[in-house]
Amino acid sequence: MAGIKKLFELRGNLASKEKAILTAIGAIILIGLWFLLAEFLSTSVITQDESIDISKIAQSERKYYESDSLLVANYDALEKMSLEELTSFGLKKNKVYPLLPSPVKVIKAFPDLHKNDDVVGNTFYSIKLNFLGYLVAILVSIPIGFLLGLIPLFRGLFSQIINSYRFIPLTAVTGIFIMWLGLGSDMKVSFLAFGIIVYLIPVVIQRIDEVQNVYLNTVFTLGATSWQTIRTVYMPYVFSKIIDDIRVLTAISWTYITIVEMLNKGGGIGELIWTAKRQSRIDKAFAILIIIVVIGILQDRLFVLIDKILFSFKHINKGNKH
Repeated sequence: MAGIKKLFELRGNLASKEKAILTAIGAIILIGLWFLLAEFLSTSVITQDESIDISKIAQSERKYYESDSLLVANYDALEKMSLEELTSFGLKKNKVYPLLPSPVKVIKAFPDLHKNDDVVGNTFYSIKLNFLGYLVAILVSIPIGFLLGLIPLFRGLFSQIINSYRFIPLTAVTGIFIMWLGLGSDMKVSFLAFGIIVYLIPVVIQRIDEVQNVYLNTVFTLGATSWQTIRTVYMPYVFSKIIDDIRVLTAISWTYITIVEMLNKGGGIGELIWTAKRQSRIDKAFAILIIIVVIGILQDRLFVLIDKILFSFKHINKGNKH
């Protein structure tokens, strides 16, 4: 009874084993609801059975498939026929999922993606774009963020202007990047980097403002220079916080990648989603979304690992709680 009560405790903590068990149960529940909803939204259609030789069917029965118009005209009658009768006309019933694919259909779509769409190569191409975009964004955002956050002159000149860039709809500037850089990888990396920079620079400034005065007063008392203050106080604090902000932005970056990859046939996850849309293969689209989610989870775990290695002091108190 105490264990069940613990599950409903406000802001209560769960052990690692409990988290794993509840996560597994939650996944099973969601997949079950997904399956039931997909089946509820599914429908049946009558199509020609390609395994049957039409020429061997009686002449009087061929009228049902001699033309699409005849088939449509007789569709209500066909709906009332049994499976045996449909087979006699060279027809069969198929279940389709026009709105939500069944989990089984999505799983079966993975081999097709691997065989016909080079999903592995396209996925690694998108990961490469993501990495390069982040690398450029970090190399640009951190120096500019420190400059604006620490020097009042530059903050007064440019801080509000750069903050306003966050309100630019990035989908609206894709045309500008295409005019500047064409449709190649350079444009995609630059577009992705820009989308991250407009959010990351204000975050760096915010983290600088969060540095507590007690640390600044301490180094001032010790006679530290401005550079020593930046190196021993500002940089460790900002870097230890900014890695969490970058983790959050990784989810947004995949949105930008899919947008920019839909613009041309240069490969990547976005192109695969566009291809699945044109093929009316909603099962493929859902399979690609699952791949993106898995990559995002792995990226998140990688950032957590890097955070624990570089800033282990942040996780000491967390470990003591358990």
